[in-house]
Amino acid sequence: MNTPYANVPAHDCALCPRLAEFRNQNAVKSPDFHNGPVPSFGDAGARLLIVGLAPGLKGANRTARPFTGDYAGDLLYPTLRKFGFSRGDYSATPDDTVELIDCRITNAVRCVPPQNKPIGAEVVACRPFFESELLMMPKLRVVLALGGLAHKATLATLGYTQSAFKFAHAAMHEIQADQRPLLLANSYHCSRYNTNTGRLTTGMFEDVFTIVREHLDQLD
Repeated sequence: MNTPYANVPAHDCALCPRLAEFRNQNAVKSPDFHNGPVPSFGDAGARLLIVGLAPGLKGANRTARPFTGDYAGDLLYPTLRKFGFSRGDYSATPDDTVELIDCRITNAVRCVPPQNKPIGAEVVACRPFFESELLMMPKLRVVLALGGLAHKATLATLGYTQSAFKFAHAAMHEIQADQRPLLLANSYHCSRYNTNTGRLTTGMFEDVFTIVREHLDQLD
């Protein structure tokens, strides 16, 4: 279940005019879609936070659950189950039986952007919601950034410069967040484009989760 917390964007959030207009256009074309800021999924007491960049048009923008209903979820959710971060069966719908275990999923930008590409001002406008997400997770120990843009958004939200820690697949960065140690893990985004081009394989994706799993197990 999603955990309510302060500073959540309203369904008709107007902070980003371009995204709000795009939502309105989609609401006309697909009135049965969620067409609003997508809430995070998972318990706030989790130690792992997975960060994507923004909802997919026919994925989370439709289903109102991160990485649900598009190809990225077809890789992410089975991987979570394999490594003990979820239970239940993923069927690409928000009413399936998936429950996250010690894991929460969010996006740096909560609304779907045109062509799946938010601009810098939109990432900045949504930053307070991302910051709130990080602050309301008292047991947080690992942030897994899916893609370079999610990595940069995480660094900026935590007060680090973009050059402080370079993004690379399977890179692990030891940082401090709110006076506590935090591992910032990197993975190429589990998008259809990355997997179709061979930039990311299932094995490569699982390699990252192996490191994350081992790190958290060592903290027990």
